[in-house]
Amino acid sequence: MNEKKEVGEKAVEYVKDGMVVGLGTGSTVFYTITKLGQLVQQGLTIKGVPTSEQTKQLAIELGIPLVAFDEIEQIDVAIDGADEVGPELNLIKGGGGALLREKIIAAAAKTFIVVADSQKNVDTLGTFPLPIEVVPFGYEMTVKHIRKLGGSPKLRQKDGIPYLTDNGNYIIDSSFQEITHPRELEKNLNLIPGVVDNGLFVGMADIVITMKDKKLATIVRR
Repeated sequence: MNEKKEVGEKAVEYVKDGMVVGLGTGSTVFYTITKLGQLVQQGLTIKGVPTSEQTKQLAIELGIPLVAFDEIEQIDVAIDGADEVGPELNLIKGGGGALLREKIIAAAAKTFIVVADSQKNVDTLGTFPLPIEVVPFGYEMTVKHIRKLGGSPKLRQKDGIPYLTDNGNYIIDSSFQEITHPRELEKNLNLIPGVVDNGLFVGMADIVITMKDKKLATIVRR
């Protein structure tokens, strides 16, 4: 069973004709976008707002019409993956490097749906290193401030050079062990000069589609 495909395609049921849809980034939501592309070819009318250049290219290849923020009032539904999903539907995101655009689009959506295979479900956030997007200037000092908050920060690199986000920023991946107060940590990180945003998505997910006991499970935030 391909859990990512199962949960990714299930999310498509929430997309209706005429909607503006936030298109997430990652290996699970890839199946959502691919399915939407098939439905568009069959006559579904939607407009997509991509969370990354990678997703933008995928949507173009699949024939999904895209729209800019200045052309819309709001996003009807945003669908995205997660690196960890906690019991209160708080998330860690950013493994794919698109956390800032993902958070902007999730916050603009009437309904934010998360698709996640069973391995992403955790009792406490923090096993997955928390991605933090920072501006390159003075990032060494930003790293020191992150360390003061209890993190073990490490600059993300690709082929030996700093990884750059679509926004031209760096990503710091920082372990915090168990994150028992995610809202507080999210706020404190964003108060650090040089931090653009971080991968804690607290109280944002409305619905999580996942697998439990090898069956599809839809969890709605209370």
